[in-house]
Amino acid sequence: MKKEVVFAYLGLILMTLIIGFSFIFVKIGLNFSNPYDLLAHRFNAAFLVILILLISKKVKFPKISFKKWIKIILIAMFYPVLCFGLQAVGMVNSTASEAGLIFAFLPVFMLLAGNFFLKEKSSFIQKAGVFLSVFGIIFILYFKQGLENFNIWSIIFLFLSVLSMIGYFILGKKEIANFNSLSLTAIMISLGFLFFNLISISRHLIKQDLNLYFEAYKSSQFIFSILYLGILSSVFSSFLSNYSLNYIPTFQISIFSNLNPIIAIFGGVLILNDSFLWFDFIGASLVIIGVILVLFFKSKQNQDKKPT
Repeated sequence: MKKEVVFAYLGLILMTLIIGFSFIFVKIGLNFSNPYDLLAHRFNAAFLVILILLISKKVKFPKISFKKWIKIILIAMFYPVLCFGLQAVGMVNSTASEAGLIFAFLPVFMLLAGNFFLKEKSSFIQKAGVFLSVFGIIFILYFKQGLENFNIWSIIFLFLSVLSMIGYFILGKKEIANFNSLSLTAIMISLGFLFFNLISISRHLIKQDLNLYFEAYKSSQFIFSILYLGILSSVFSSFLSNYSLNYIPTFQISIFSNLNPIIAIFGGVLILNDSFLWFDFIGASLVIIGVILVLFFKSKQNQDKKPT
């Protein structure tokens, strides 16, 4: 195995740990701010890192055609703009554990997208694993809140966030190979910085309370949250994701996201005092079993193919 591929897998493991805990820090940040300001400050921290790299000439924006810029902007709109934006809005009325579990749908939808867009074949057992994972997630959400307390809008926003990530994988796979991973990360973070600050500042101007833009900085917990979300979960994880897409198929990358629910659940229990009950255990077990079926029981056609 090439060393680049080994580094890509190691990077994915690290990225999974970072993203798994990011649900917790989003939830902490939302205790002191609305989702729009949280996103703006998250990308303020991320852009500060990019600015330092640009000034020190460790990274530079590539010289590309207008047509290429449009493609990169479209990719960046899926990730990080839509993915992080929808995630933050969806988490206002949901727990870190629920958000982590919903993101377990990523490899499920990636399998379906691969079948439809990339003409990849899946076995019967893989399809069974997909439905088992879906059932496990629904099982937990139903028993955790019940239909009378079920916040359907939070679930919809979180699912749309998952779909945005898939759009990034599908559209970005071809284009990312043409760019330096760090340069592409700089572009994505810069676009996120402009987009989320435009929304946040516009909302404050409309409400005539621009003085509240920095209000949340009075909390040390908020500052720590945006540093984690901006530096690790935005800049570093975006770089690792862009790097991995150069060497690993999208379906294999998406499989790693199924560690996110486990990390989010245990992180939520340990840090946010989320409850862990019998239905959490059963549902999470069903999700994990489904993931194993999807990952290891490939169709004969895919087994005969050599990895790229």
